[in-house]
Amino acid sequence: MFNDIGALELVTLVVLAVLVFGPDKLPKVIQDVTRTIRKIREFSDSAKQDIRDELGPEFKDFEFEDLNPKTFIRKQLDNDELGLKELRSGFDLKKEMAEVTDAVHGRDTEAAAASSTAAAASSGGGRIDMSKKADLSKRPEKAEKPTADDRPPFDADAT
Repeated sequence: MFNDIGALELVTLVVLAVLVFGPDKLPKVIQDVTRTIRKIREFSDSAKQDIRDELGPEFKDFEFEDLNPKTFIRKQLDNDELGLKELRSGFDLKKEMAEVTDAVHGRDTEAAAASSTAAAASSGGGRIDMSKKADLSKRPEKAEKPTADDRPPFDADAT
């Protein structure tokens, strides 16, 4: 429950409790708080048990933590009925990102060339080259500063 409270924060809470309630009333307050927390837990456990009893024997392995969407999705993805583990093991994210980076920067690699030809074949044969490649016949050998015409237009909706 208090996994993210550090030692300094805990000491601060104890000092504040002593200042607010006083040293003579503090044990009584702690007992009342622990009794209340215990009653809330008992009420919660009995409510969960009542729900399990009402659902019937089909839901005997039902866990309320499964209602959390993250837990539900994680549990379903770990289930190997769909063959997702095989897909996940066959997918190399670093390799894919390197290929995309190479394609964006105009570097030609075997994997980038193969993926671009496969993409061109699947898109009907027409290929659009979206990479900016420097045309060396138009530019001198020395690097020039880009002019205003070289920059893409500013789009206020895209930012």
